[in-house]
Amino acid sequence: DFLILATGATHSYFGHPEWNAFAPGLKRIGDATEIRRRILLAFERAEITFDAAQRNSLLTFVIVGGGPTGVEMAGAIADMARFTLSKDFRSIDPGCSRIILLEAGPRLLSAFPEKLSHYAQSALTKMGVDVRTGTSVNDCRESGVETNSGTIEAATIIWAAGVKASPAAEWLDADRDHAGRIKVNADLSLVHYPNIFAIGDTAQVLWEDGKPVPGIAPAAKQMGRYVARVIDARIRKRQPPGPFAYRHLGDLATIGRKAAIVSLGKLQLTGFLGWLFWSVAHIYYLIGVRNRMVVALDWIWDYLTFQRGARLINEATPSREMSSREKSPFDTNQARPSNEASSFDTSEVKLSREASSLDTSEASPSRETSSVDASQRAKLRNVIE
Repeated sequence: DFLILATGATHSYFGHPEWNAFAPGLKRIGDATEIRRRILLAFERAEITFDAAQRNSLLTFVIVGGGPTGVEMAGAIADMARFTLSKDFRSIDPGCSRIILLEAGPRLLSAFPEKLSHYAQSALTKMGVDVRTGTSVNDCRESGVETNSGTIEAATIIWAAGVKASPAAEWLDADRDHAGRIKVNADLSLVHYPNIFAIGDTAQVLWEDGKPVPGIAPAAKQMGRYVARVIDARIRKRQPPGPFAYRHLGDLATIGRKAAIVSLGKLQLTGFLGWLFWSVAHIYYLIGVRNRMVVALDWIWDYLTFQRGARLINEATPSREMSSREKSPFDTNQARPSNEASSFDTSEVKLSREASSLDTSEASPSRETSSVDASQRAKLRNVIE
């Protein structure tokens, strides 16, 4: 028998799992709907409050982490505030929201060339995002975040600062690195367990200059195809393929409505051309012609009309309210977050508009896996918008 471990990764709070209750990360569809719920509730509560300090806190959104997820999240919230919700309120102007992106390193998108990194920061700044590099987070709480440069009062905090592997290494008592990834042989099998393989975010696979292979979709897909060839060769008693060699296809990141960056070897694109390339790449790698057509038409309509498919505010389920302090995301007995809309508690805040249903054309591609770096984040980003 053969076993392939592809249990993925979850958010890493660097030894502070209690921060998960105040700063959810973006990894699954359930995470996306929870983040959307918090963002929309912040605007609704700001609409009805008369306390200026509380309103300022509600209209402040902090994203921790300046990687592709953090950059795309900041751009998505900025677009939502400036376009999607611009005419939905009477007492507040969503366009005046403070969107703060915190990055502990010297620049955003450290995996991209420096030129593209500077472009992304400039584009976000033009969109009204307050980008703060060299800023680390010391504490997260319900009222905001404490950084090395001061305290930021914010009702909504989103975590995009890092990931850690699933506990698969602990299950097997296997050798692991500091991020919990299983150390594997050249054929991706476990040391002392030749019939057990680890791929994707679960495995530590070395690449150029001894660096780990990045935890992105193309890498996981290449590992999956390679392990399939290894197993097939063993079953047929043929010569196995050589050691696994990762082939990097490039990096993509969207910044906003008309901006993205593309790094494909010597080819570098920015602005609208980069955004077109990003869009085509994500549509091309969807499975099925119907999905491609539906998503393409839906994106074109959204672009021309500034519309988004969901103002839906889901009720926080008990399982969602219980943070990682009590349950692990890898606990198979944990209840899955409900995707159904429930009635909103009008005693907390009265909504002046009815929530619309989720656009099924946006939900469809979330079941597919793209072979570009930002694929899963793009699908989750559609849910949030």
